Amino acid sequence: MRIRTLLPSLLLASGLFAQTAPSDSLFNVDQVAEVHLTFSDPNFWTTLVTYYNNDQGEELMGSVTITDQTGTRTFDSVTVALKGNSSYSHPGNKKSFKLDFNDFADQKFHGMTKLHFNNCWSDPTFMREKVFFDYCQDLGIRAPRVQYANIYMNGTLWGFYNMVEAVDKEFLDRHIDDDAGNLFKAADNFGMGGGGGGSTAEADLKWYGTAQADYYDRYELKTNESDNDWTDLLDLLDMLNNASDSYLQANFPARWKWNDLLRSLAMDNMFGNLDSYIQSARNYYLYHDSTNLEWHWIHWDANMAFGSYPAQGQNALTLSPTYVATNRPLMTRLMAVQAFRLDYLNRYCEIHQNFNNAYLDPRIDSIATLIQPHVAADPNKQYTLAQFTANIAGDITVSGGGGGGGGQQTIRGLKSFITTRNNSLATSLDCSTVGLEELAASSALRAFPSPADEVLQVVLPDGLTMADVRIIDVMSRAVPVLVNGRTIDVSAMAPGMYVLVAGDGGAVHSVRFEKN
Repeated sequence: MRIRTLLPSLLLASGLFAQTAPSDSLFNVDQVAEVHLTFSDPNFWTTLVTYYNNDQGEELMGSVTITDQTGTRTFDSVTVALKGNSSYSHPGNKKSFKLDFNDFADQKFHGMTKLHFNNCWSDPTFMREKVFFDYCQDLGIRAPRVQYANIYMNGTLWGFYNMVEAVDKEFLDRHIDDDAGNLFKAADNFGMGGGGGGSTAEADLKWYGTAQADYYDRYELKTNESDNDWTDLLDLLDMLNNASDSYLQANFPARWKWNDLLRSLAMDNMFGNLDSYIQSARNYYLYHDSTNLEWHWIHWDANMAFGSYPAQGQNALTLSPTYVATNRPLMTRLMAVQAFRLDYLNRYCEIHQNFNNAYLDPRIDSIATLIQPHVAADPNKQYTLAQFTANIAGDITVSGGGGGGGGQQTIRGLKSFITTRNNSLATSLDCSTVGLEELAASSALRAFPSPADEVLQVVLPDGLTMADVRIIDVMSRAVPVLVNGRTIDVSAMAPGMYVLVAGDGGAVHSVRFEKN
């Protein structure tokens, strides 16, 4: 096991910083846990498959013993259900599943009631989801945390899995410090439910009228189900699709944790994670904060990052940073409204700073060293150990699997993808010019350049003065600074990430910046 070394641009998020939680002891240390599931039903696997195919939400009861770096715990009366759509095609019996500690007993594991175990379908490296979500975490972008586990069922080693934090009320408490709002999950357009049947409607954020029932096959309400009030989502979609550009520009950002939304969409583009809203219209959550009424974007399911998703002829290696797929109104409006487009490019440049081999390769190597013996021992892995090793550095060609459709397919290497994608972005993403005069035209709080060496320039929202401005560090401590007009002398500040905060007792604005 290894203590994770976080990116220097770490800025945890809930308002400004995430809350500590019991689950930190599980996810903040790179490790491989051992999970023993025991079922009294001798035909447990047949039962699990039958429940999956029935698609009625049935779960099988059993017990579980989990050993991690904090010790060993046993829980009786847990429930297990298979899950997944494309990942269910993983050969053999190594299927993804979810584990619920709290269905029939008041019990939690490291403060969590649920865990997901993903089979790393189409990923010879077992690392795509881990590296992508770690990068999100280190930048304060909403995403579940990932570790690893060896899974045993009734004493038999079933396989080596990703162990993934559930997006539920515990997640919301930690990452947003509010769990009373509506949480919507984008329904998988392979079909609702575990068995893959049903509608193929997309979670495309398009407007389909005022009847909330017309959205039931596109999104799933995961909280406040008994109230079943979708008014807030329909109101958001109405504005996105039907408002004029001028009205949208004036009102849409205030509905969101805005910078985080833009950074999240840019992350999918940068990492070639096209099995997401920007291409497939899947694998995301929307949460409506009940306290400040902001919407939050939350990532989900990134096993096809690094260009593994077949995307209608699009090459993830050379994808334009402003790529817009057909029928994706959120991306269409962001790119069509010039102020939004410029804001998006600013956020893209912000997250791009550490997207390079010098930064990410050591992280990849560290994870590879940790998991290699467990990959080798996995009796049901989809690819060979030689393919695991080769795909870390470069592309491999496989038969079937990898993106569906059969035949010979190329799966991008992690390190080679970073190299080629970065070279492409060097010609299509000009971060030297983004952020100056276009920022001055915006009504939001802005700070540039980032990274800053000696002087930080500030653009204030209407009605605020520099007397309303302060800087805080990642420990929430105020940093004394010298203000001169609309600039701040940051030359004496230590390198790292900071937050510029401006407020006059009413609305409070914040923006992150980095000090060299």
